[in-house]
Amino acid sequence: MIISIEEQILKKIKKARRGTLFFPEYFSDFGSARTIGKSLFRLVKLGELYRVATGIYVRPKKDKILGIVLPGIEDIAEAIRRRDKARIIPTGSYALYKLGLTTQVPMNVVYYTDSTGRKIKVGKQTIIFKRASARNLSAIGDISKLAIQAIRTIGKGKVSEEELFKIRELLKREKPYHLQHDLKIAPEWIRELLISANIEH
Repeated sequence: MIISIEEQILKKIKKARRGTLFFPEYFSDFGSARTIGKSLFRLVKLGELYRVATGIYVRPKKDKILGIVLPGIEDIAEAIRRRDKARIIPTGSYALYKLGLTTQVPMNVVYYTDSTGRKIKVGKQTIIFKRASARNLSAIGDISKLAIQAIRTIGKGKVSEEELFKIRELLKREKPYHLQHDLKIAPEWIRELLISANIEH
């Protein structure tokens, strides 16, 4: 029996955990880009898939109370990073938000990347990937890389004592090696600011 492209795609999708994100190119072995696009469109209409953004699909998780649970912005950004085999670092107001320096959820979530720059509309928010230099992407600490980007966003001479105190407290949880590495590659004015805050382990 010949299995249609639609059925082949659905079979592959159902092998993955709910919440897994899919891109059309994942199914390139099954047929042409146009045929795959039509099959994905039909699967969305049937409720088997949900289109979270242009060219990005998910078989959503289902919660008894909340109903359909869609992936978050970070899940989508991470899926794109894995697909592109790229490095990404949150920057701008999103770095501030992740560190708790602002409670306002940004409408534009910006990441530096060493892959292609692009904008992806997800509901009311937009994920923006900005191509950046290798130096801007070389930080390795989960907290320290955010701290560097947050301070850069606030601006030279504009970081308040309250903000610096909060960053210092957060950086106490950073792995010492990661912190030392990231201090070395940070812009000089940011490095001096962090060292003056006595955050070195």
